[in-house]
Amino acid sequence: MAEVKIGNVTLENGVFLAPMAGVTDLPFRLLCREMGTGLVCSEMVSAKAIYFNNKNTEGLLEIHEKERPVSLQLFGSDPQLMAEMAKRIEERPFSILDINMGCPVPKVVNNGEGSALMKNPVLAGKIISAVAGAVNKPVTVKIRKGFDEAHANAVELAHIAQESGAAAVAVHGRTREQYYAGKADWDCIAQVKQAVSIPVMGNGDVNGPEAAERMLKETGCDAVLVGRAARGNPWIFRQIIHYLETGELLSKPPIEEVRAMMLRHAALLTEYKGEFTAIREMRKHVCWYTAGYPHSARLRERINEMETMEELEALFLA
Repeated sequence: MAEVKIGNVTLENGVFLAPMAGVTDLPFRLLCREMGTGLVCSEMVSAKAIYFNNKNTEGLLEIHEKERPVSLQLFGSDPQLMAEMAKRIEERPFSILDINMGCPVPKVVNNGEGSALMKNPVLAGKIISAVAGAVNKPVTVKIRKGFDEAHANAVELAHIAQESGAAAVAVHGRTREQYYAGKADWDCIAQVKQAVSIPVMGNGDVNGPEAAERMLKETGCDAVLVGRAARGNPWIFRQIIHYLETGELLSKPPIEEVRAMMLRHAALLTEYKGEFTAIREMRKHVCWYTAGYPHSARLRERINEMETMEELEALFLA
């Protein structure tokens, strides 16, 4: 796999972890990095929360040496505040600053943030320009196909991003109205790739090695973002990279390896968030890790009764 260059940052391959709220925290990013992903991305961080020194935000901003390079994702709708907060955190050890203009969640959209910015291209341009002008690190922008089908303006937004100083743009081939339902429109990613000269990252329906190869071929994009398909499956990065390099499909990891990964994930969560939070967060991860394996329904039932790391270990090692 060829390297991908975003601004002055060189990434070893173009198979990236997409940002996902409630999923791409530090422990999960470490596991995906170990599996070979060229870039990990943080959960999105509110510029307002940084400004008000929100105590939960510090954890979102934490970065480990072993997960780098990291893209840190910021969201907000005030150009000056976004620029000032970008400047405030610039010395932290992330390599790339990503601006979220794709989040479809109502509480974000209703504040005029996330994908709501696709309805306001002028403001979007001002935000990108202000942030890119405030920091020396490369700034990227995550957008969608459009807010809805009637306003599919990804090409316009990508142009604005490029002209406003963005070093790359990521395009999710769904509208805000679609959320994550239906099929992602890869044509809009191809159109963006043809329209701009900065690197383009494709996002949407990259659920395995063959889909990753197909997206790269069909759209001409420079990198693929793997989102929901990575939940409970950090191996997907190893599988995609191996397939793109050799044409060979690696088999699904054996249940022993899945168990070991779950234990490792739980241990990392305990280290960074404490046992109480870690065990509760592992419940959703275990559902993802064990999907499709025999007898996994019983395991998922039992995980919901767990309170301690000791109980979790006993269950996984039984």
